[in-house]
Amino acid sequence: MLSSPWRADFPALAVLETQGQTYLDSAATSQKPQALIDALTGYYTCGTANVHRAQHQPAERATRAFEDARIKVARWLNAACPTEIVFTRGATEALNLLAYGLEHRVTPGDEIVVSALEHHANLLPWQQLAKRRDARLVVLPLDANGLIDLQAAQELIGPRTRLLAVSQLSNVLGAWQPLAELLPLARAQGALSVVDGAQGVVHGRHDMQALDCDFYVLSSHKLYGPEGVGALYGRGESLLQLKHWQFGGEMVRVADYQSADFHAAPLGFEAGTPPIGGVIGLGATLDYLSRLDAAAVTGHEQALHMKLLAGLAVRDGVRLLGAPQIALASFTVEGIHHGDLAHLLTEQGIAVRSGTHCAQPLLKTLGVEGATRVSLGLYNDGLDLERFFSALDQALEMLR
Repeated sequence: MLSSPWRADFPALAVLETQGQTYLDSAATSQKPQALIDALTGYYTCGTANVHRAQHQPAERATRAFEDARIKVARWLNAACPTEIVFTRGATEALNLLAYGLEHRVTPGDEIVVSALEHHANLLPWQQLAKRRDARLVVLPLDANGLIDLQAAQELIGPRTRLLAVSQLSNVLGAWQPLAELLPLARAQGALSVVDGAQGVVHGRHDMQALDCDFYVLSSHKLYGPEGVGALYGRGESLLQLKHWQFGGEMVRVADYQSADFHAAPLGFEAGTPPIGGVIGLGATLDYLSRLDAAAVTGHEQALHMKLLAGLAVRDGVRLLGAPQIALASFTVEGIHHGDLAHLLTEQGIAVRSGTHCAQPLLKTLGVEGATRVSLGLYNDGLDLERFFSALDQALEMLR
């Protein structure tokens, strides 16, 4: 039996288990460790205050904890400096920040390149930017394994390319994309690169200086942290190219009625009161994750993933989407609607995702209306998968 030594660190799992629930939807959002819960409780019970604004003790304490979290995110990503980390309210806001902040670099006839597998959050901001600037949105096709086709990318990324925006790990196909080969194609054309790391950041540590992208975005709530918080990494010189996109308190350096001067990153892109408690909670979550045996976590996730794939492979009519490599599997069942299957799994206490997974164009490309997705966290174990397969068999028997 594949047991998780970290399961007890996540109190919600024990509660869900008493309710007869098995949680297999971590790619949508993860359960939270006790370390995060303790940090949030401590912050809210010991006195809250706004950050960067006042000199009184509660404000100084909150500001110190907030900026300590920035240091922790920078360390987690091996950014060159904490000032390369901008806090946002999620990966989606970070991507919209980039789409507006880089708009001045795009002129009519220019090209913005994305891939066919992108989550709506890494498609729609660029789609709308292309419309605003009369630019062309270029979509990189996939190969049979759900990887971005590098040969096609070599042909499609050209002198008019101003920006390349791609996911590190697909939330539908579960495949690591060939960024080491892809990003240099953009760099050779003088284009900026944006990596959607919302899924990838959850699985292993990724070195921004080695990855060598211009921007990288992440969401806290998928990384076992609180909701409503995200982070944007930007290489120092790349951040300087961003124009300010939200205006208000604290991001301004000098203001008059008719003009204003704004802070550079990161404060210049953190207008208004930030999600202070959430940022502090993210810092506590990274402290927790940093204490784990990274090799043991990777090995456990991989063993669970192989068990999931093996179980799906022996069931008649099940079609796997792509060639998933870690943490999740999306599938369809011949002759059975994904919504009907999800309904019967839900009735048996199995929490999975059903639908288009915020990637409608990808599902259309694959020729399916929707799919069922099972996604795993470091707290899942072999018993969770056994419950899933038992429920799946019962559901399929009823639907056939």
